[in-house]
Amino acid sequence: MTVELYTKGASVWVPDPEAVWASACLLQDLRPGDGHLLLRLGDGREVQYPVSPPSGLPPLGNPDILEGENDLTALSFLHEPAVLHNLRVRFLDYSSIYTYCGIVLVAINPYEPLPIYGEEVIDAYSGQDTADLEPHIFSVAEEAYRTMIREQKNQSIIISGESGSGKTVSAKFTMRYFAAVGGASQQTSVEERVLASNPIMEAIGNAKTTRNDNSSRFGKYIEIGFGRHGDIIGANMRTYLLEKSRVVFQAPEERNYHIFYQLCAGRELPEMRALKLDAAEQFRYTSQGGEASIPGTDDTADLERTRSALTVLGVGSDQQMELFTAEDRSLAVFSKLLGVERAQMAHWLCHRRLAVGAELLVKPMSGRQAGEARDALAKSVYGQLFGWIVRRLNTALRAQRERPRSVIGVLDIYGFETFDRNSFEQFCINYANEKLQQQFNLVSPMGLFVACISWSPPREGGPPGAAAVQCSSWSIALIEGPLGLLVCPGVQGED
Repeated sequence: MTVELYTKGASVWVPDPEAVWASACLLQDLRPGDGHLLLRLGDGREVQYPVSPPSGLPPLGNPDILEGENDLTALSFLHEPAVLHNLRVRFLDYSSIYTYCGIVLVAINPYEPLPIYGEEVIDAYSGQDTADLEPHIFSVAEEAYRTMIREQKNQSIIISGESGSGKTVSAKFTMRYFAAVGGASQQTSVEERVLASNPIMEAIGNAKTTRNDNSSRFGKYIEIGFGRHGDIIGANMRTYLLEKSRVVFQAPEERNYHIFYQLCAGRELPEMRALKLDAAEQFRYTSQGGEASIPGTDDTADLERTRSALTVLGVGSDQQMELFTAEDRSLAVFSKLLGVERAQMAHWLCHRRLAVGAELLVKPMSGRQAGEARDALAKSVYGQLFGWIVRRLNTALRAQRERPRSVIGVLDIYGFETFDRNSFEQFCINYANEKLQQQFNLVSPMGLFVACISWSPPREGGPPGAAAVQCSSWSIALIEGPLGLLVCPGVQGED
């Protein structure tokens, strides 16, 4: 930044312990050799700001005429305080959660429903030049759809952000938009099936965490296939990195997957009584987090939505009951529902087989080892069940009458987080997000990007603020480099 720009009356940004950045006004010109700036802060205080290394010159503020600009690339100065301030102004003063940054759409999670996704809004963006419209998730979807039709090339939409920033909701709105603009009267069941997959995947793959009541615990890539006339003719879903450890362990104030609580909440329904369920608080796998319910969430109603969606996708009542009987509280019922002998199940959950030379020995396990075997079985059963449901959904979503002419892919990968205690799965999640950002930086012209930001809601305490997001190429090198974490030799048998 040149010294000539730091003149009397210019605005600058200085670090602030509470607001992160605070605006200030220069009270005199900066001359060569000066070791400080004389500033007036927003509260009227006059301070001297050191400008010698390592402090350097503070970032300059943008002209007032650019305040609330709907595209960050239009700002005269594009740096962290300018980005955060512009997003804050649009969010708090203009009630706008969307802002462009070139081909990137920045979305802020408002933590409340907004009336900006109805049919009239879809109609306003459909077939229009999105450059003339306000930033919106529908503008990203329309741009992808229009480019696919015009150039006959596959498109992709990448949705990235921290946990709780609204990625899954953004993905659902893009699918709703495609279902509306790519619908055809004679093929309405296709759009219905595409949309019906959402509540099913949320039930079996989403859970409450400390930061998000409906956090996706798996990655999902959906390819929506379009015919020669731009109508939806099918879809295909791929999933990644299901957090199977959540089946057997939940941290304080967290829950297992929604489907377990939905089933427990609906235990009095006639068709559910055969499962012999109890309240969620009575089961080890649904009570460890101490949060069996979510304020404002009706698990019984959600169960009905899940079952209705399964019906739309061709999974009848009998098959649904087969899904729901995959786990139960007692060994007797568990063994019966899985179709194995109770004695054999009990025996092999408490014993292990060892090969010693040509002999096979059966050795009892300790209580801890037996518990680990039980948990391993539960994770395996749920993982297989999850995979079966995804395959069943893909069968129902597959194009029937023709091969797709073009596809639009929507990637919804679960968000990065940092806890006091992080599992290997969380490490993989954060690593995948870093690789995703790196890939986008390399091939950004090939796809559209939605960056979701979690604006700290009042319930989390402290002043509202946007979460800082950084892409660290050095961290990727540390993980996958020649001497990185992933390629270092592991523990060997002779160690």
